[in-house]
Amino acid sequence: MLRKNLLLTGKPGIGKTTVVRKVLSLLPPQFKAEGFFTEEVRKVSERIGFQIVTLDGQRVWLALKGLPSHCRVGKYGVDTKAIESVIIPRLKKALEQSNLIVVDEIAKMELSHPEFAKIVWQCLESSKPVLGVIQQSQLPFLDKVRSREDVWLWEVTIDNRSELPMRIAEVLVSILQIQNPNRS
Repeated sequence: MLRKNLLLTGKPGIGKTTVVRKVLSLLPPQFKAEGFFTEEVRKVSERIGFQIVTLDGQRVWLALKGLPSHCRVGKYGVDTKAIESVIIPRLKKALEQSNLIVVDEIAKMELSHPEFAKIVWQCLESSKPVLGVIQQSQLPFLDKVRSREDVWLWEVTIDNRSELPMRIAEVLVSILQIQNPNRS
């Protein structure tokens, strides 16, 4: 079975999102990527929350300290409406219109909206490769994703994070060329 879903894992703050961004910058322009990033936001040295950032630069709050919400992860209130209005439509668009689906990140905050797990599973099941980040936590959905035969886990460490983007980009280009032979 072709392992077409490449998921990065590693400790918080190790540079997983940076690796994903560098991989995207190394891909040939004929391969269209769609999806989202989750970025932490700091005020001075304190993390105050997380934003959803689309590949074309749209930014909305995903979680924020002090945000009133029925969904909380640690000290952050999660805006499930942002997941519904930004992440889910982006992933649907990726399924329809892109060659590569970017899911940064599959984690507890994003999973606070029940539709998130469903659309991520659809992305993983599709013929299109997924480049993403998965939280190391032991949650049933995360465990289910990690145990898929078509998932290739890449652990990001201080020692390998500078070489990983090129290695992952090479693997992705191979997958994309197999799936899109007229685009090489």
